[in-house]
Amino acid sequence: MSETIRNVQPVTVHLGNAGSGELVPSRYAVRIGDVDVVLISDGILPLPTSTMSTNVSQWDRNEWFDSRFLQRDMFDWALNIALVRSGERLILIDSGVGDGFEYFSRAGRSVMRLESAGIDLAAITDIVITHMHMDHVGGLNVDGVKARLRPDVRIHVAAAEVEFWKNPDFSQTVMPEAVPPALRKAAAKFVELYSKNLVLFDQTVEVAAGVSARVTGGHTPGHCVVDVASKGEKLTFVGDAIFEVGFDNPAWQNGFEHEPEVAVDVRIALLNEAAETGALLAAAHVAFPSIGHVAKNGGSFRFVPVQWDY
Repeated sequence: MSETIRNVQPVTVHLGNAGSGELVPSRYAVRIGDVDVVLISDGILPLPTSTMSTNVSQWDRNEWFDSRFLQRDMFDWALNIALVRSGERLILIDSGVGDGFEYFSRAGRSVMRLESAGIDLAAITDIVITHMHMDHVGGLNVDGVKARLRPDVRIHVAAAEVEFWKNPDFSQTVMPEAVPPALRKAAAKFVELYSKNLVLFDQTVEVAAGVSARVTGGHTPGHCVVDVASKGEKLTFVGDAIFEVGFDNPAWQNGFEHEPEVAVDVRIALLNEAAETGALLAAAHVAFPSIGHVAKNGGSFRFVPVQWDY
């Protein structure tokens, strides 16, 4: 592939209201039985491609990125959150990266996009945190957000996750130098702000009818996924268990995984589960809207995005 194609830069187009910054609404809804699920884009995180495959050669990594017409050095990670309505319960899954991170200036859109969808933060009854990395708790740390949430909002997070962030281990991660201190700071601030709202669980918890969270570990020791099941239909929001490269190369380890070998096992198990059941899958870091099916493809997997219904 030519260097010209590989280094192509994104083009920003401004249409509609001046200064809106929104080309299209960055949300996508599906219905799972009686439960409504909306995927919302928090924006984009530009990170080194090396973090996507820390246990393979640069040649193998370049080959995959070349095949996707992507740059070899930096990769735009999608960052998605979800909103789920089950009966009278309105559940937010993760909160995006928030503000205060200059190198993530293209993300932190969750609160604004919830508002543009007509969602009052005070209407949210429950929040599920898949894990306490800053791009998942940061939106809740933004000044003024806590005051807009209901005082009794329940924030479901694995007990193992809260315990891990008391003294986090980064020995197996491969992150940009500035990231670990920011992760520590964001996790500590989240616990400080919301300690009275935390609903800790060990392995699984039912958040609402048809909505449950289960601990997988791997990415972090207390990482969890969220299952939405109703009337024989199912969608699993897998958080950071599966990345864009993970379908073709499930054994590739990610630099943000605190337990990389466990994370590989978790990833393969979730991909096999989705392929065998036909359930929908959505993820924090798969290209928006990230909803699709998983098919087996020899020794790997193939992501089959939903046909965009608009």
